[in-house]
Amino acid sequence: MNYLRRFMMGRYGSDQLSMALILLSILLSMISGLIHLKLLRYIADIPLVISIFRILSRDISKRRMENYKFSMLMSPVYSWLKKTQRHAIDSRTHRYFKCPNCRTQLRVPKGKGKIIITCPKCKTEFRERT
Repeated sequence: MNYLRRFMMGRYGSDQLSMALILLSILLSMISGLIHLKLLRYIADIPLVISIFRILSRDISKRRMENYKFSMLMSPVYSWLKKTQRHAIDSRTHRYFKCPNCRTQLRVPKGKGKIIITCPKCKTEFRERT
């Protein structure tokens, strides 16, 4: 174990981009196994090789910048997933509405009948049924 620790010293290691590349490789391998396409199996090895190269790289600043760009690219996807998860969790107790004026998303409790909703951002009032 000490040998592995010494070997990895000064190397970049794994990050979000490396993990995404490994998952892409696994996904492509599974698809190639299902449809029996050898070319896709070879293509599936490319992200795996790139991921191993990134993990073992000693150019830490370049790898960090690559991961930063990947994170910025994936940020809208992560926020959409988090918003969708929050809506699914709150779906039993709350409803979501958009303000007709500024399009801000508003959360109101369910089961209150017809209520007047006031947008906290633009102070627009509108009536909705919860």
